[in-house]
Amino acid sequence: MICLKYLLLTFNLLFWLAGGVVMAVGVWTLVEKSDYISLLNSTFYSASAYILIAAGAIVVFTGIVGCCATLKEMRSLLIVYFFLLLCIFLLEIVAGVLAYIQYQECFPLCQQLDKELQHNLKETMVQKYQQSGEESITSAVDKLQQEFKCCGSNSSSDWSDSVWILTPSNERLVPDSCCKTPSNLCGRRDHPSNIYKVEGGCITKLETFILSQLQILGAVAIGIAFLQLIGMILVCCLYRGLKEESY
Repeated sequence: MICLKYLLLTFNLLFWLAGGVVMAVGVWTLVEKSDYISLLNSTFYSASAYILIAAGAIVVFTGIVGCCATLKEMRSLLIVYFFLLLCIFLLEIVAGVLAYIQYQECFPLCQQLDKELQHNLKETMVQKYQQSGEESITSAVDKLQQEFKCCGSNSSSDWSDSVWILTPSNERLVPDSCCKTPSNLCGRRDHPSNIYKVEGGCITKLETFILSQLQILGAVAIGIAFLQLIGMILVCCLYRGLKEESY
């Protein structure tokens, strides 16, 4: 019984850490990648980050219930703990499987969604870049183009429709952040040796980044789910031991 209690407490510690990691990923997504989320003009990605934070909080709460049930040896609380683990286990298995399905073979709706995102990103770039009151968009576009080494949404030619580029006082053909070595007014030359012209648009690289993160999240979800399976087995063993002791 003592061995089981310590094993279950160790599991709860690992479970808490897993919940903390999930919450941290959600917070990191909102803090570090919030600029990219605003550029996509879609609530799907920000909702995903909030779901991760909520899931992490539920895992931490479940861990507290598990510790109380183990230390106080309350069979009723152990049952509650077991069913909480079971629900999270099933949700994570489903989430992991769906993530892999989404990564391997997109649903018919995805193609339409992909075109919508491409259109949204281009419209945001050409209409809001370097415009008054849109400083956050300008900063996000510059950061996106430099980090992913790209230019424009689909290609560098997208900038030919930009409100800012078409301004008579502007001398540039593309923003300076499109340049391989950014400097003031370097965007006046759009030759492939100067800008990211042949590397493709930012939307493709952004989608590749999102899909790779989706694959990692799927693997993590399934990994944590099997950790919970071990926890459920330990809970059952402790519950049975307490039941036998009561007799």
